[in-house]
Amino acid sequence: MNTVKRYLGILWMAIAVLAYIVLLKTAYHQISIKPTNDTIMQWSIFAIIFFPIAIGFVLFGWLALKGAYDKLPVSSDEIED
Repeated sequence: MNTVKRYLGILWMAIAVLAYIVLLKTAYHQISIKPTNDTIMQWSIFAIIFFPIAIGFVLFGWLALKGAYDKLPVSSDEIED
């Protein structure tokens, strides 16, 4: 199961990067079709807000790849301080 978690970590990182690339391409395409202030503002906000989300997905995938989720606690008594 730990091997599956590590491979899924790679998948999470790839999905995050690809999703952000698709978002930027779509933003560029939409802005080039209708270059008004409203469109530029809308797509800029989308790109800015999704950037930390994509970074979070990459971080989650990186931790999964490195094995941070190999041993998960079953109860709160197993959590180390």
